[in-house]
Amino acid sequence: MKISLKTIPHISNKIAIDLNKSGVVTMTRGLEPVAFEAQKILEENVKKEMALEDKVNDICDDNEEEIEFMLADERQLFFMIKKKLAPEFDVILNYEERFSDIAHKVLDELYEEDLIHFDVTENRIKNIIYNAMTSFLADTSEIEDAVMDKIRSYKRKFIPGTDEFEILHEKLYREEMTKRGME
Repeated sequence: MKISLKTIPHISNKIAIDLNKSGVVTMTRGLEPVAFEAQKILEENVKKEMALEDKVNDICDDNEEEIEFMLADERQLFFMIKKKLAPEFDVILNYEERFSDIAHKVLDELYEEDLIHFDVTENRIKNIIYNAMTSFLADTSEIEDAVMDKIRSYKRKFIPGTDEFEILHEKLYREEMTKRGME
């Protein structure tokens, strides 16, 4: 359940909406500032992972001949290097722990910026934020499966990575999001 930069605005909005709907949070300045703060934290987190993956790719590229000579599994090697360098980039690889950490950072930021007030435990608010992220990602996984099923059902075959495929995929993805009330 990896977060991508293109899904961050949607996740941020869902966090704000779910906090508002919870009935235990009062928003001092509305939904938009809450979504904005959540978006900043999510983007920072995703960019850290992107920087980590760029570094791992550089290491793999620099040692390409040796990797081929040793007949090493490149995916496994990539993950091993990523795991070793993750603490240096302040990236948590376990998604459950990572989303919990992000939820805590979002809660802290919203509280410090005086964007929310609540009379329940911080853990309850953190769980609302955590559940907003994980439920959105689970829904998008279902949407992705539905979109790919539609693309495969066409008589004409579309090749992933081509402009045609990307345009069709984006169109169907938006339609599916709209159909599910997520956009």
